[in-house]
Amino acid sequence: MKTEELKSLNLQDTPGVPLLEIKNLRAIYKTDLETVEAVNGISLQINKGKTFGLVGETGAGKTTTALSILRLLPSTTGRILEGEILFNGTNLLELDEGVMRAVRGGLISMVFQDPMSALNPVYTVDEQIGEAIRLHNPDYTKEQVEDRVDEMLQLVGILPSRKHDYPHQFSGGMKQRVVIAMALCCEPHLLIADEPTTALDVTIQAQVLAMIRELRDRLGTAMLMITHDLGIVAQTCDDVGVMYAGEIVEAGTAEDIFLGKEHHPYTVGLFDSIPNLTSRATRLKPIPGLMPDPTNLPKGCVFAERCSHCMEICKTEHPKIYVNGTHKLCCHLFDDKLKQN
Repeated sequence: MKTEELKSLNLQDTPGVPLLEIKNLRAIYKTDLETVEAVNGISLQINKGKTFGLVGETGAGKTTTALSILRLLPSTTGRILEGEILFNGTNLLELDEGVMRAVRGGLISMVFQDPMSALNPVYTVDEQIGEAIRLHNPDYTKEQVEDRVDEMLQLVGILPSRKHDYPHQFSGGMKQRVVIAMALCCEPHLLIADEPTTALDVTIQAQVLAMIRELRDRLGTAMLMITHDLGIVAQTCDDVGVMYAGEIVEAGTAEDIFLGKEHHPYTVGLFDSIPNLTSRATRLKPIPGLMPDPTNLPKGCVFAERCSHCMEICKTEHPKIYVNGTHKLCCHLFDDKLKQN
């Protein structure tokens, strides 16, 4: 049984309503010296049981988006300036902190980027998973908590006999499995996976991703997969948003992104920078230049300085969103098609 705070919320599944919908979210980090514009008016939605891939290079604003959903931005510097984050139609930004504590882990869980630092080194694995279970199920007995810990460890492929071990006694891949067990122990409706395989070698990456997909299908959990790896997106995601300098510059279904003929120049650059086994090229083709300074973003298109298709309008005017079915593109190259529509 969930906590009283969650029972008081009207968060029942509503037909036709996305599980998560972000509308025009803007988030900044403000200090005495500067203001970092981390997320700049993004919108996305995740339907029940589906996986949305948020892809982009380091510094694009992906993790800030995830922390905004859970309202975990640093209290001293992080601020959400505007927008809505609707979970089953309820705006999470309007809930008081007591209810949000119940939402975190109970309805929305997060697998953080670094499994090495996500676990407390002085507590055993069963104490850490058990704490999450007790917090969200206060009427559970000690035996029920222990049984649930055993069940979750088995679910992620760890022997329950190892539950009294400390984090340092596990490998990186095993730690990541423990973190996933903690995130899923209360069967959340939405799992946010922030670069879940970054610190792992390639073989363990494949195992962890396969396990995440299996658990997602078995539990019916929706997922926000944050990554810079298009291969992971292709294997895992139903819908994709390509993020750059705090904006989603292209979005659509996985088919739109991987099989479509129209793409944002940044997306083309991401694909071109992937090694091709059939090509005899001696060098990869990186995207030239660097992402713009988030404390001083350009007036026009945020990708203009690195774009081979840059026009004069790109430097002065922010592009509008061109929509073609489920495919959305934010680029001046599609202005003519916008006028035709």
